[in-house]
Amino acid sequence: MQNTPILPPSMLGILGGGQLGRMFTVAAKNMGYKVTVLDPDPNAPAAEFADRHLCAAFDDEAALNELAQCAAVTTEFENVNADAMRFLARRTTVSPSGDCVAIAQNRIQEKAWIRKAGLQTAPYQAVCKAEDITEASAEFLPGILKTATLGYDGKGQIRVKTLEELQTAFAAHGGVDCVLEKMVDLRGEISVIVCRLNSDNVQTFDPAENIHENGILAYSIVPARLPQDIQQQARQMARRLADELDYVGVLAVEMFVVGDTHELVVNEIAPRPHNSGHHTIDACAASQFQQQVRIMCHLPPADTRLLSACCMANILGDVWQEDGGEPDWLPLQSDTASFLHLYGKKAARKGRKMGHFVTLAHDADAAFAKAADLHGKL
Repeated sequence: MQNTPILPPSMLGILGGGQLGRMFTVAAKNMGYKVTVLDPDPNAPAAEFADRHLCAAFDDEAALNELAQCAAVTTEFENVNADAMRFLARRTTVSPSGDCVAIAQNRIQEKAWIRKAGLQTAPYQAVCKAEDITEASAEFLPGILKTATLGYDGKGQIRVKTLEELQTAFAAHGGVDCVLEKMVDLRGEISVIVCRLNSDNVQTFDPAENIHENGILAYSIVPARLPQDIQQQARQMARRLADELDYVGVLAVEMFVVGDTHELVVNEIAPRPHNSGHHTIDACAASQFQQQVRIMCHLPPADTRLLSACCMANILGDVWQEDGGEPDWLPLQSDTASFLHLYGKKAARKGRKMGHFVTLAHDADAAFAKAADLHGKL
């Protein structure tokens, strides 16, 4: 793979045309690049801004051959075919690597790599067949049984308290590979976005404090309302994991804050920009999407300084009217310190991420209070 900087107006490619692909495309276009999006959805949100939309399956060989003509290729989500990324890597620059994406696709592999980096996870057991559930499994109860693959936004997760409930949950998951994760004394959740070109060029954004509702991220508050030494430790842990993976690209590292001592344990990783990093568009010197563009083009990550305390609030399809009518945007749009981002999705559904907004304020508490108030008016 050549490491010469890729400059505008080169064509960049992305696997996936959802909201992350859309925001990547906007960033790349603003930086002077052209963009090709591969996504099977004819109404893919990113296609509205891309120069070219390859409307085909992610493993379509003809489409992948077309995408391979791009100067560099990235992905917007981890459930893309890792083999497709390896195929592309034989033809062009690809980041992150297919191997890193494959690790993030499987919770069992993911947790093994986290521990290989010398970082702590919640106690867990791999459950790949019914016989794996034994008396020893009680050590991890009460816990959450999570499918090893394809789980996101709380999907593929069942809480269990007894061995009998564990057996029932495993059957309910269809007998697929799972991870039984012991419940911890959870005091909060944070995430750190790492931007890594190589071991000499790594930047991290300030940790975001994440609040979930019904398993879906509702608010990200930045800076996280934690002691500075804990925040610095979180950044160091995220960088350590990226180094262990020899990761190239933008990586989100989600962590649990456990107990009175604010012990940090790594929950999971996402090999791409992340929902909890959307505030970077409005509140940081450079956005996570600009970083994604820079790194895939062999350019060092830019300044990650937080310019204002802020809160990002997700907007789900739940706030649309039953007949599909738009929410009342006026209170939000009238607020001079809040910034609306809609994803251009054609149909609103309950639980579907339709957009987000970011509210700036003088401190994290004020930003969260204002964002929650505005969200309540939608």
